[in-house]
Amino acid sequence: MPASSHPMPENAFGDAAREAVYRAIFTRRDVRSHFAPEPLDDAVLARLLLAAHHAPSVGFMQPWNFIVIRDMERRERVRDLFLAARAQELPAIAAERQALYRKLKLEGICESALNLCITCDRRRSETSPLGRWHNPQMDLYSTVCAVQNLWLAARAEGVGIGWVSILNEHALKGLLDIPDHVAPVAYLCVGRVSQFAPKPDLEANGWGSRLPLHELIMSEAFGGAGETALKETVTREARSCRA
Repeated sequence: MPASSHPMPENAFGDAAREAVYRAIFTRRDVRSHFAPEPLDDAVLARLLLAAHHAPSVGFMQPWNFIVIRDMERRERVRDLFLAARAQELPAIAAERQALYRKLKLEGICESALNLCITCDRRRSETSPLGRWHNPQMDLYSTVCAVQNLWLAARAEGVGIGWVSILNEHALKGLLDIPDHVAPVAYLCVGRVSQFAPKPDLEANGWGSRLPLHELIMSEAFGGAGETALKETVTREARSCRA
């Protein structure tokens, strides 16, 4: 992303640091393959978890916990849950896309260095309604912020993250002894990788493509027309990022 033509505020990052943040965002990938066999150093994992723990949370509730899963037998059982869930999902896929769906690599549960389940303890801040009185799901949204923090930090460390969403929640909770009041938000495959793909796997395999951002910007209300100058700037910035 090119440097701004306007003077940067004193509390802004320098050019190199700012570019590194955008690079992490634009080159982050949902990694399903290319995991290396080497273990992940605890110092690196600790930094990733610290990044996740410093995510924003509504009411400063910090509802997350982090289950580190290294045992291969347990991971094989999670993979069995994935395979069962995938078989259940297949009939819901449009008939003309089922062949492509079968070919997609959608997990690296046993290939990655370790697995990580990030959960949301829905009782942790039940005595404080701050930010949750009208929207009780803010604890879940806050936990997703922790996932994103960890993911971007992982990209900066050269660590791959793959989010396995094709899992039956009830079965996963039973396998990991997760209490009823705790929600598993993200089951992640974590490890060093041989490469980060230039494009997301689903885009590269023709499953979908990134929507044009200028078509998603609305003015003042949902569906509101306007912000022409902003949309033109967005399109120009997008071209420069691809250059």
